[in-house]
Amino acid sequence: MSPNPATLDELLGALAHTHTLLQQQAARSVDLALVVRNWLFGRHIVEFEDGAASRAELYGKRLLDNLAKQLTERLGPGFSKRNLEQCRRFYLAYREIAQTASAQSAWLVQTGDATGWLAPLLGHFRLGWSHYVTLLALKSEDERRFYEIEAHANSWGVRELQRQIAASLYERLALSRNTDEVRALARSGQVIAKPADVLKSPYVLEFLNLPERHAYSEHELETAIIDQLQMFLLELGKGFLFEARQKRFTFDDDHFYVDLVFYNRLLRCYVLIDLKRNKLTHQDLGQMQMYVNYFDRYVKTADENRSIGIILCHQKNDALVEITLPPDANIHAAEYQLYLPSKDELQRRLAEWVAQSEGEA
Repeated sequence: MSPNPATLDELLGALAHTHTLLQQQAARSVDLALVVRNWLFGRHIVEFEDGAASRAELYGKRLLDNLAKQLTERLGPGFSKRNLEQCRRFYLAYREIAQTASAQSAWLVQTGDATGWLAPLLGHFRLGWSHYVTLLALKSEDERRFYEIEAHANSWGVRELQRQIAASLYERLALSRNTDEVRALARSGQVIAKPADVLKSPYVLEFLNLPERHAYSEHELETAIIDQLQMFLLELGKGFLFEARQKRFTFDDDHFYVDLVFYNRLLRCYVLIDLKRNKLTHQDLGQMQMYVNYFDRYVKTADENRSIGIILCHQKNDALVEITLPPDANIHAAEYQLYLPSKDELQRRLAEWVAQSEGEA
């Protein structure tokens, strides 16, 4: 858009763009202010409860009921007991933020300028209130921190955040990493620095709406993925760009086809995906090794990194992968599921795996 509109249409476009941009910024500012307000509400309530045992005994379980009633009478709707309880839980989950706020913010100061002591709070929160309500349902602090980082970094809406939690993204990433990298997930989110960082265990393809026991072919699975490519890219994770389906290359007068070809801009390499309806075989691994070798020798440029091969199968065999491929092979087998995994089961597996890994250390 030209900085100096020369026509009426350009002027209208500039005005509309400015209005939309600032309207979005205003909505974001209002939502952020709501988050800070609710955190302060929770802080006031908790500090009141902790301030004097006699007051806590006096109000007991009726404190939030009384507050909800009187706040509604004074300020209008939006102050139900449930909302106040969420504010209280919100503060308790993010209590450490209190160390960054001025002591004056314990109770609202009676001045016209509150920006000085509110600035640390406004700078800390990065998501909307609905996001935080969703995060409060998570019992694990590490898990909550991970999803908070990922939701902000990837601009997830509330529905996508809920989908990733339901699909157990944290546990699936953790099960593909060592114990040190599991801890790093809570500190930094998902960092893509090496080929193994793009893997999940398993991949969840419930958005394809294919029934688990339906006798579909690999072609049908591939077609369903293409039809839901945006969702599949979200499931793959950060940095993926789609290049081709059934990518053909010819070697020694024979034609070969790679099911799906992607490029990861963070790793700067091709990612080849082959779909297998049944359990993994050594022939599948050998075929993928050939695909990766071809791309490394004839497709990638000198400044790009080695290609990655991922075989998505219904049932993988880690021992078969280990004995078939050389240690430095850039090829991985990963299972997929057509339904949301049991979060409790994945959490149990992760806890057992971490305990076993730490015991062997």
